[in-house]
Amino acid sequence: MDPTTRTPTIVLIGHGMVGQRFLEELAERGVSGRARVVVLCEEPRPAYDRVHLTSYFSGTSPEELSLLPEGFTEKHGIELRVGDPAVAVDRAARVVTARSGASFAYDTLVLATGSAPFVPPVPGRDAEGCFVYRTIEDVRAIESYAQGRRAGVVVGGGLLGLEAAGALFGLGLETHVVEFNERLMAIQVDEGGGAALRRTVENLGLVVHTGVGGQEITRGAAGEVTGIALSDGSTVAADLVVFSAGVRPRDQLAREAGLAVGERGGVVVDERCRTADPAVYAIGECARAVDGTVYGLVAPGYEMATTAAEAIARDLSPEQPQRAGGGPAFTGADTSTKLKLLGVDVASFGDAQGTADGCLDVVYADSRSGVYKKLVMGRDGTLLGGVLVGDAEAYALLRPLTGSVPPAAPERLVLPAGLGPPTALGPSTLPDEAVVCNCHNVTKGTIRAAVADEGCVTVPEVKRCTKAGTGCGSCLKVLGQLVNDELAASGVAVDTGLCGCFAHTRQELYEIVRVRRIISYRTLLDEHGRDPARGGDGCEVCKPAVASVIASLAPSIGAEEHVLDGEQAALQDTNDHFLANLQKNGSYSVVPRVPGGEITPEKLIVIGEVARDFGLYTKITGGQRIDMFGARVDQLPRIWARLVEAGFESGHAYGKALRTVKSCVGSTWCRYGVQDSVRMAIDLELRYRGLRSPHKLKSAVSGCARECAEAMGKDFGVIATANGWNLYVGGNGGATPRHADLLAQDLSDAELVRLIDRFLMFYIRTADRLERTSVWLERIEGGLEHVRDVVVRDSLGICDELEALMAAHVASYRDEWAETLGDPEKLRRFVSFVNAPDVPDPTVRFVPERDQLKPDLTLLTLASPKRSAAR
Repeated sequence: MDPTTRTPTIVLIGHGMVGQRFLEELAERGVSGRARVVVLCEEPRPAYDRVHLTSYFSGTSPEELSLLPEGFTEKHGIELRVGDPAVAVDRAARVVTARSGASFAYDTLVLATGSAPFVPPVPGRDAEGCFVYRTIEDVRAIESYAQGRRAGVVVGGGLLGLEAAGALFGLGLETHVVEFNERLMAIQVDEGGGAALRRTVENLGLVVHTGVGGQEITRGAAGEVTGIALSDGSTVAADLVVFSAGVRPRDQLAREAGLAVGERGGVVVDERCRTADPAVYAIGECARAVDGTVYGLVAPGYEMATTAAEAIARDLSPEQPQRAGGGPAFTGADTSTKLKLLGVDVASFGDAQGTADGCLDVVYADSRSGVYKKLVMGRDGTLLGGVLVGDAEAYALLRPLTGSVPPAAPERLVLPAGLGPPTALGPSTLPDEAVVCNCHNVTKGTIRAAVADEGCVTVPEVKRCTKAGTGCGSCLKVLGQLVNDELAASGVAVDTGLCGCFAHTRQELYEIVRVRRIISYRTLLDEHGRDPARGGDGCEVCKPAVASVIASLAPSIGAEEHVLDGEQAALQDTNDHFLANLQKNGSYSVVPRVPGGEITPEKLIVIGEVARDFGLYTKITGGQRIDMFGARVDQLPRIWARLVEAGFESGHAYGKALRTVKSCVGSTWCRYGVQDSVRMAIDLELRYRGLRSPHKLKSAVSGCARECAEAMGKDFGVIATANGWNLYVGGNGGATPRHADLLAQDLSDAELVRLIDRFLMFYIRTADRLERTSVWLERIEGGLEHVRDVVVRDSLGICDELEALMAAHVASYRDEWAETLGDPEKLRRFVSFVNAPDVPDPTVRFVPERDQLKPDLTLLTLASPKRSAAR
């Protein structure tokens, strides 16, 4: 092209994630100001975040998924034609024809046509009720068709297949996953990781079929889907089928234009993403890279977009000084992946399958908690790759270390916190050349330079400067740590304040409230808030945090003790505001306390009668209680009245407080039990009930070392010994499991209670907002040994004070449900509509399922898209 004679034209075919990234790279280089840029987009909307497509089912709108910044095309003079795809390319004339009939002469053509879902050639694949899972229109069609249906099948157990399965499951369908390979996510995880993933998925209620393929889609008289016949001879009854069995490059335009494509598809390109025709480039999932790979992940596509944009910019400005090497080259990419599928963290990086000669595997597996971790190590100690299922917290630090010798022994890197010595594996251990953000290929050195050289002082500023953290988001935690570390190293004070209203940490605010005996949020804000915040209303971060601090200290400082008293009521989160847990359809759940999991037949009958009379869904919880779902806000006081009359009280399932103390049956019934675990669990639960803390608290008591109550996965757990009790602290289940650490052993009943008193009050005193004991124990300076020094050896001389605070709490406890029922002013808030207190909320509806009920959720979209048969 000759930029001196006329304005050159760049035509981009396709406007997906990679296409939009290419436009941004052109704009960044000023190309859009020197050339006409035309974009032909097939879909009816501009580029959107396909990686997070499933979030549509949880309420994210298409507008929120959009990747096109407001005013972007206008600012850069880009002509974007949505719903008007290219249908022909004449390379000899250098003309592209769109479906509308419009034609565009080009100097440079960029193909970013992406990929298409692969639909196996099974009979019946075009039946009504067959879908693919690729676009917003696809998920809208699935959502609409699923209404009133019972069961669905997803063909494909890879990344997209499990995403689709999660969508069907979330829509309330009985969900089956059919995978031809012997394990789920066969490309990303090994046999052990696949087994852990399968157990977790099946525990959620999905049905997994591996090692089989679909033979035929069975149809009813009207041609609709009725099920799928599998290769093992079995049949799965289903109302809809979603094909998500991989993708194929969309290279038909290139084929018809005479461009070379790979044997298995993909437009052949060189290291500059240029085809054999020097005027034509191909990027993203439609391209076959120089290493022979068609990359199906967004991060390699972004790299290709950058490479192509740089090459085109250089061609447009031949007079500019040329850097050595001819600009960035794309010769291959890191295919590391981290995502959350059906609520399960899954990650793989490097040589995850262990294919290198002489490599060794270091494995940790806990089938009970669904955790599997494998590191692949070279014989020289080099980290080659790994697989993480169930706990992928370390991914952001392990992946950048691939190809180097880690700073700690590999077995220490896979063990959960609490099962081995502390491992100082943090961002500071990464070399500057380590890639922290894989989506945008941003190194640690680039992030440090953004702080040190570009003056960035916050994570958002670093994100804008480097693009780190703007892709999948898995690097954000490490990014924040690097920014703070670099600021500290530069002598810049890091703002550790609770929020924009307070420059103090939660721990500092706790001490201010305790010492100054401040009983009002307003007083605390006006006297100790940041200057701009004083006299204001505060924010949604500090209001519930301060409310929790005042509530935990209320008996000692003379504050109102009920969370709905006076000013306290306005500070609470939604759940505390109504003393119940808000559910997805606007109804609430009610959980009465069942100390130690022990309950009489009479009380069980009362719960059954209440659930029956109010039409509530009932489920036994993991904390040995019974949860009743589906209560309208106006029904809550009447439900509580029935329960309180029968001797129940609030189980505080709604609050950042003690939830439960689980127990096994202990020595009373079990032939292995050595102590009465039920009695101890009841005593502990009744002692600490209602204790407000930075985060929820869970506990358990096991009557012997067999550990049936799972005490080592709790914030404080107790295990019986022949000589008394062992106390464990800092355990955690959930998304980031952690085994608890042994704090003290062979304790008497009195010694046990005293140490728990101290431990809990020290945690409440020093933890950050919303910080579980597991995270606090690892963060607090000195870790477990410091905590042991404080609460066991009284190294700070504060144990008498900690015990006094707990004693005040125990003495002042009142049941929040009963107190509310006795106060007409508090009862006034329990209405659906303030101006019509006797009118129930008509949007809270239910439909029957398995002899109970489930929420009747309103569709997220009211549009009636065309039925999407798989093609």
